[in-house]
Amino acid sequence: MIAELGTFALALAFALSIAQVGLSVTARIRGSALLRGAGEGAAGAAFLSVALVFGCLVTSFLRSDFSVTNVAEHSNIDNPLMYKIAGSWASHEGSMVLWILALTAFGAVVALTGRNLPWRLKTLTVATQGWLGTLFIGYTLFASNPFLRVIDPATHLLSPPVQGASLNPLLQDPGLAFHPPMLYLGYVGFSVVFSFAVAALIEGKVDAAWARWVRPWTLAAWSLLTCGITLGSFWAYYELGWGGWWVWDPVENASFMPWLIGTALLHSAIVTEKRGAMQGWTVFLSLCAFSFGMLGTFMVRSGSIMSVHAFAVDPTRGIILLSIMGLAAGAGFTLFAWRAPKFVGGGVYAPVSRETTLLLNNLFLAAATAAVLFGTLYPMIYEAITGKSISVGKQYFDLSFGPIMGVALIILPAGPLIAWKRGDVRGALQRLSFAAIAAGIAAIAGYAFVSPKHALAAMGCGLGLWLIVGSLTELAERTRAGRASPAESLRRLWGLPRGAWGMTLAHLGLGVFVLGACVELGGKVEASKLIVPGDVMTVGVYSLKINDVSRVDGPDYVADRAQIAITRNGSPICNAEPARRTYPASGNTTSEVAICYQGLSHVYISMGERREDAGGKSQWLVTGYVNPLATLVFLGPLLMALGGITSLSDRRLRLGVARKVKPVGAPKAEPA
Repeated sequence: MIAELGTFALALAFALSIAQVGLSVTARIRGSALLRGAGEGAAGAAFLSVALVFGCLVTSFLRSDFSVTNVAEHSNIDNPLMYKIAGSWASHEGSMVLWILALTAFGAVVALTGRNLPWRLKTLTVATQGWLGTLFIGYTLFASNPFLRVIDPATHLLSPPVQGASLNPLLQDPGLAFHPPMLYLGYVGFSVVFSFAVAALIEGKVDAAWARWVRPWTLAAWSLLTCGITLGSFWAYYELGWGGWWVWDPVENASFMPWLIGTALLHSAIVTEKRGAMQGWTVFLSLCAFSFGMLGTFMVRSGSIMSVHAFAVDPTRGIILLSIMGLAAGAGFTLFAWRAPKFVGGGVYAPVSRETTLLLNNLFLAAATAAVLFGTLYPMIYEAITGKSISVGKQYFDLSFGPIMGVALIILPAGPLIAWKRGDVRGALQRLSFAAIAAGIAAIAGYAFVSPKHALAAMGCGLGLWLIVGSLTELAERTRAGRASPAESLRRLWGLPRGAWGMTLAHLGLGVFVLGACVELGGKVEASKLIVPGDVMTVGVYSLKINDVSRVDGPDYVADRAQIAITRNGSPICNAEPARRTYPASGNTTSEVAICYQGLSHVYISMGERREDAGGKSQWLVTGYVNPLATLVFLGPLLMALGGITSLSDRRLRLGVARKVKPVGAPKAEPA
């Protein structure tokens, strides 16, 4: 009965989303407060219905109800409790339930809050959010139902297996409990921004008040997406055993593109709010952010790409998802094409101004996104046209994406130091002179001491330090450090708004990431060796002695686990225990890596499968890496996410519009 209840709740949510659209649109046309409230109530009820769907799905996994196809294919009676729960969203069908849960949750928040919003704008936003809910809930109900039963085709009766096929071993990790929910919250968070954009386009009014409401939603989605990407990168780093954290995999790119667009949107919305300019950019990027999220959904679940991250290989469902994406994004961009010519520029600004630096930021981020998009989709398009397979490797992305972002990052520290409307570029450069000196020293040191072969990595080290010192320079300028008394500087520091702290943390985190990524790229050391107990291998300045390899029984796996003592110059550093697991239920094997943390650097060890030499003696392939400053690769994005959350906690952003503002490029607004 749990599965049938879940299907009923899914159908109810679909009906409520349709009602949400109909009631809200009718309320906007008739100006009815009663219908408006009914539409908002339908949004809340749709969320409760999807929450019931999610609860039924989790219950089916906890009960190991193998009469449900989804449970039988992605769970096993021996799976630990955490993986039974997280397994509910590890499948294609389950991931869509998590998607619509986030979508309806955000829709309910918009409907039940936002009292300061103009009622027409809010009503249309609720209607658009309901329209998106109708599309995706309808897809889940009719094409991706997670509650289908296991039916014997001969007898047409229930035919559940005794044990399930088990969860993919690569997904049996705590990362499954955190990475997908974070990523989906980021993806779907941009749906609210999309809905705000559609509502504003229908109303024909994009002003500072609208941008002030868009910013907190963008910050929330961007921060969650940053956390989701970082968790996924770290998960791949320690789970897959290949020693890296990013490989330009198509599904990695699918999450990275909306992040890039969301970053541009954050900066564009600031200009629209502060100066009433770049309205077209802000609306366009609002539409793009969620459209790229939908594109990622299509890529992951359509079977159109081959990836370790892909959920499904089902062209039929892929075509349906592509149709949904075309319908939603197409409608949004059609509205944009209709309304965009009516937008007029707000404040006038000089070629040298903060507005110009933020405009350049948008241009470079858009170009970088286009480069990633081309490299990601080109192989799929080429194969569809010619029938031949082709791959776009890391070199393409390094040579296309790298220079574009490099220029953008060079400009970045100067932006906050240049005034609005008309700035002084010479003064900004003078204030950044210390950052430039520090960056030059870092680049020269990286080239001389790391490896001349990695000149680009050495330049990246300089760029990372340029961003770090530049962000601290901006903080020093705000507090008049060195020009005012220490007491006055501390008073200014204490009084800085949280939005300013958030910007500094985000820019600082970006610099930390760039520095860590470039040092890790230029200084990585790798070594592999077939070993037996008692062997010693060298990786960089470290010696690894394999003391023993033992057999270990886990809850649903068996493993070969090595005991490795790591020393440097004869001094013990740590003991590592990499393992090679075999899961009997599925027959799959995985590498469980061991990471020895040395300050900010990692000694990373993975273990291959057991082999036998000519004499029948067991041996294992062990691969070791020294990844210098690898911790900064993951610390930097977390600082960026913390910056976004800090900005979001600023009271001015939490409450949205707190003052009356004059609309830009549109008729005077009617009172709500």
